[in-house]
Amino acid sequence: MQGLDPKMPGFYVKPATKNPDYKLSISRKFVIDEPDVSNSLKRGDLSEFVDSQNPPLNPKLSEKPVVCARCHSLRHYGRVKDASLENLLPDFDFNHTLGKKLASADGVRSVVLMVVDAGDFDGTFPKKVAKLVSATIDENMMAWKEGKPANLPRMVLVLSKLDLLPSSLSPTRLEHWIRQRAREGGANKLTSVHMVSAVRDWGVKNLIEDVTKLVGPRGNVWAIGAQNAGKSTLINAIGKHVTGKNAPITEAPVPGTTLGIIRLEGIFPGKTKLLDTPGLLHPHHIATRLTRDEQKLVQINKELKPRTYRIKVGQTIHIAGLARLDVEELSAESVYVTVWASPLLPLHMGKTENADRMLTDHFGRQLQPPVGEDRVKELGSWLRREFQITGSSWDSSAVDIAVAGVGWFSICIKGEATISAWTYDGVDVILRNSLLPQRAQQFEVAGFSVSKLVAEADKTSNKLKSQRKEKTHPAPIPILKS
Repeated sequence: MQGLDPKMPGFYVKPATKNPDYKLSISRKFVIDEPDVSNSLKRGDLSEFVDSQNPPLNPKLSEKPVVCARCHSLRHYGRVKDASLENLLPDFDFNHTLGKKLASADGVRSVVLMVVDAGDFDGTFPKKVAKLVSATIDENMMAWKEGKPANLPRMVLVLSKLDLLPSSLSPTRLEHWIRQRAREGGANKLTSVHMVSAVRDWGVKNLIEDVTKLVGPRGNVWAIGAQNAGKSTLINAIGKHVTGKNAPITEAPVPGTTLGIIRLEGIFPGKTKLLDTPGLLHPHHIATRLTRDEQKLVQINKELKPRTYRIKVGQTIHIAGLARLDVEELSAESVYVTVWASPLLPLHMGKTENADRMLTDHFGRQLQPPVGEDRVKELGSWLRREFQITGSSWDSSAVDIAVAGVGWFSICIKGEATISAWTYDGVDVILRNSLLPQRAQQFEVAGFSVSKLVAEADKTSNKLKSQRKEKTHPAPIPILKS
């Protein structure tokens, strides 16, 4: 925190001093006239000098914490004040900061809450953290069996934003799927799994009760997850559930909102501390390359709805200008492909032979993000991955092809298929068991999906064509005859 340079991180403006009867619907009368009594005492900030029977006239004035310009803008406007300062902020190094504390044989008990986004499980799953904590548990377990001091951290996986998944999904099936994906990601020592929605208050009470039992009366609870996975929102929900008040943590739909470790006491019983850590930066995630406006289009904020295509060999589906799927070989006549992504992202289905023309003519226009033609090159080169897929039913999807930060394609086929997925170089593309096996009742049609972005881009394109036509073939000048 600094109040000297507004062009540097941490800048804040000291709040102006307000009269204690500010905005109160009472007659304004002087309570104390002596000039030697400070305004802070009149306001009630110095509680040790204020009579307990005469609380401050407006205690809310002293409850609001002083925050920097970045946090103020995130809280009230959902964006950072100056995006150019984001590069000056340090990344959070989990291994360096917390690795040694978790690996130490002594010390207080630790519970690691790994928070993962339900709408982007593989893109937000913290593999390095899972492997480190699992390895620590294995090492300390050996020491404990030998009678040596050993601190066994408890690892709890929390699937956040449960309200984004269709309500028809079976909780038992979902938990089985989560545990399987977690094991494949390196978390082979999970203590428990919780599926929660901080917005709807689903599962928060059970999570609190479980963590309270695991951490004991004086342990540490570490909330860890990828940027914008929902950690701070979850902690605020826990705080409100326990104390009736939100925890003083800034939350916003912007990756990297939390910058440093925030210690909270009084959330759990005894001397237990809850610590919110900065979001882990995943370079393989598409969000690290997108602007704030582009991130808003990708972010899933409502319950996911399936968009299903029935496509044949030689056909392609685009998710905006971020991902593409080609059907190259099929043992059957066609395949069902269901797209699970933000409803704000336009889709397009067409011939694979026209895919290159789509890139040059429509990326940055009808297919956004990227927003603007110049952004296409900035995102990097387009890379292909090939997958061999086998399915045994036409009733449910067999596998997903997930693109980190974008969404996923669910493949439903009875037979075999060769399918390729395209996205920008360095962005993870993962083949996994299907999370949501169902498909839409009605199929999407070829061409662009109905979208406000597509409509606006078409309008602009038609306007430019009309202007070019007028320049090439100007209207004839009428000749006036006398």
